[in-house]
Amino acid sequence: MKDILDAIQSQDAKAADFAALPLPESYRAVTVHKDEQEMFSGLDSSEKDPRKSLHLDEVALPELGPGEALVAVMASSVNYNSVWTSIFEPVSTFGFLERYGRLSELTKRHDLPYHVIGSDLAGVVLRTGPGVNAWHAGDEVVAHCLSVELESSDGHNDTMLDPEQRIWGFETNFGGLAEIALVKSNQLMPKPDHLSWEEAAAPGLVNSTAYRQLVSRNGAGMKQGDNVLIWGASGGLGSYATQFALAGGANPICVVSSEDKAEICRKMGAEAIIDRKAEDYRFWKDATTQDPREWKRFGKRIRELTGGEDVDIVFEHPGRETFGASVY
Repeated sequence: MKDILDAIQSQDAKAADFAALPLPESYRAVTVHKDEQEMFSGLDSSEKDPRKSLHLDEVALPELGPGEALVAVMASSVNYNSVWTSIFEPVSTFGFLERYGRLSELTKRHDLPYHVIGSDLAGVVLRTGPGVNAWHAGDEVVAHCLSVELESSDGHNDTMLDPEQRIWGFETNFGGLAEIALVKSNQLMPKPDHLSWEEAAAPGLVNSTAYRQLVSRNGAGMKQGDNVLIWGASGGLGSYATQFALAGGANPICVVSSEDKAEICRKMGAEAIIDRKAEDYRFWKDATTQDPREWKRFGKRIRELTGGEDVDIVFEHPGRETFGASVY
């Protein structure tokens, strides 16, 4: 790995130099273990500690298949799916790997006793498999998280509708929180020259998800003048949604849970902000009963910020806690 890092950090290495680098038989990676997937059984979600389930392991370099690339990872990022994987909730990701492993002889590689996690990376291509023409050893890249087979026409207009659509590093193995990652070549995009490795690795999953939900023709199709309610507006998904709304001439109504997070939204340029904790919104009376009166109180507050208008789009992603209010 040191030779690979030295080549990346040098200013003189060419494509041929990267292609000539010997690949290691193994590499370091952040993993969860299949034989520990019941370790948190009986615990509340808040008591499940990822530090107890995540491991830094030396793992075998996977076989490179057609249409794939091995990438030396210079930076990655932690997404919420990394948390789900680490606490085996709502389901163990080993179920995903087992199902993927049954798809073909090649995908059997993913069904292992360990799962290398991580759905973002910025790095340098080391090798490409048969059929890869657009990418070469030495290319600086970022990877988005969508892994598709595209053998069905269902996904040709919208890859999210591919019956074999998966999130790399969450529903597949060999993810980005590692020294080397295995990706499909169609996940790769050029690394922007003006960004550091860390900056380039951060936006992939959250930026593309927010864009698809809010802006794309397969999402909400946001337009100028729309009022957009954004939950978790200072977080990964929410901060990009807020910036897309502002850049697109929409009016973001940002929901946050602290004054510090409200200030983040103000610095992005947002003006309509609801601190749900300060205003003490309680959408659930108890674990099984929602409170429609709180939905109405919340709606009244929104209309105070919009000059009496309802929202046109709800950027919903937290799920159970907020979904009732979103639909209302």
